[in-house]
Amino acid sequence: MLKGKTVLLGVTGGIACYKSASLASALVKQGANVHVVMTNNATEFIGPHTFESLTGNRVSVDTFDRNYQFQVEHIALADQADLVLVAPATANVLAKLAHGLADDMLTTTILACTCPKIAAPAMNTKMYENPVTQDNLDTLRKYGWEIVEPASGRLACGAVGKGKMPEPEDLLETVLHALSHEKDMTGLKVLVTAGPTREALDPVRYLTNHSTGKMGYAIARAAAARGAKVTLVSGPVQLKKPPYMEVVDIVSAQDMFEAVTSRAGEQDIIIKAAAVADYRPAAVAEDKIKKSGADADLSLPLARTQDILAWLGEHRRPGQFLCGFSMETQNMVANSQKKLEKKHLDLIAANNLKQAGAGFGVDTNVLTLIAADGILELPLMGKEEAAHALLDEILRRR
Repeated sequence: MLKGKTVLLGVTGGIACYKSASLASALVKQGANVHVVMTNNATEFIGPHTFESLTGNRVSVDTFDRNYQFQVEHIALADQADLVLVAPATANVLAKLAHGLADDMLTTTILACTCPKIAAPAMNTKMYENPVTQDNLDTLRKYGWEIVEPASGRLACGAVGKGKMPEPEDLLETVLHALSHEKDMTGLKVLVTAGPTREALDPVRYLTNHSTGKMGYAIARAAAARGAKVTLVSGPVQLKKPPYMEVVDIVSAQDMFEAVTSRAGEQDIIIKAAAVADYRPAAVAEDKIKKSGADADLSLPLARTQDILAWLGEHRRPGQFLCGFSMETQNMVANSQKKLEKKHLDLIAANNLKQAGAGFGVDTNVLTLIAADGILELPLMGKEEAAHALLDEILRRR
C-alpha cells in the first residue's frame, strides 16, 4: 500500500529504539522506501547495521560523513521524503524541532523537509507532562506536525504512566492513513456499519451470526485514508478500534437502527456492511426476560426488527448515496437485484458465502457490485483492496 513512497524514519536516543526496527520492517513490507536517520545517542541503543539490513538503505548519522555521494546529503534526503516519522521522539529532539534548531543530521534534514511530519513522543511520564514539553508539542502541532499520543504503562525507568512509544502496528496505521491513498474523499461524510448484532433470548443466551466485522472495518479505514469524515457503527467484534474516525459501539439490531437513523441525515454516503441478526424475542418474551430474569421460552414467536436499509431508502435526502451488502448462498445476482430495487439503493455489494475466499472470518472477499444499470464483478482480493474498489465505484457513481 506504500509502493513508490519514501519514508524518512528519524530514530532518537531512547530505549524505545528497539521498536523502531520492527516499524522499519513493517514499512518495507508495505512497499515503502525507508531511509533511517539516527541521532548519535540513538546509536548507543541500537546499531545502524540493524536498520540497513532491514531497509536496504544506508543509515545517516553524521552530517560531515565523507562516504556519501557528492551531494548535500540532508537536502537530498529531504527532497526524496514523502513523509517524516520521528519514532521515538525524545523531549530533547522535540524541543529542537519545535524551535528550528538544526545541529545534527536528523534535525538538519527535517528542517529542510516540506512533506507531512509525524512525531511519536517516548519518554519518562514527568518529562512528557512537563509544561515545557507540552508547549513544544503544541508548537509542533501549530506548524502542521501530527503528534501520536504515547501509550500508558510501565516505563523502562520503572515508573508507571504515560510515555510509552506506541506499538509499531499503530504507527504503521498512522503512516498508511497519511500516505496510502489520494485524499479524494475529503469533505465527504461517510457512515459504515460493521459486525454482527446480538438479540438476547434470556440473561445468558442470544441470537447472532458469524460476522467478524472485517469487511466493514476495512471500508471504514479505506474511507478515512481517502480523507472522509467517517462514523463506524460497530457490533460486538474482536477487532481493534481504528483511528481517525468516530466509533459507535452497539449490541442489538435496535441499537444499530437507532445509531444509524439518528445520524443518517448528515451523511453523504452510507454503507451498510453489518450482518444484522434481525430477529428478537417477541414482546411477550422480552417482557418475561425483563420482569423475571427467567429463561425465555424458546417456543415463543420471534419478531423481526425494523429493516435499516429499507428505512434509509425511504428517508434518504437528495444527493445521498446508499450502498448495502447482500450475502447469499444461491441466486446471488437475482436476489440482490430485488433488494436493490425494493430498498431504493444505489448499489449493492453482493457475495456468495459458499464461494472460497468470500465467507465470514477470512481476510479476502469476492464482491459483485450491482447497480440498476450494470454489474461489476471483482476478482478475489484482500478486504482492504476490495474496500477501495468499492469506494472507487461509489465515487464514480455519485
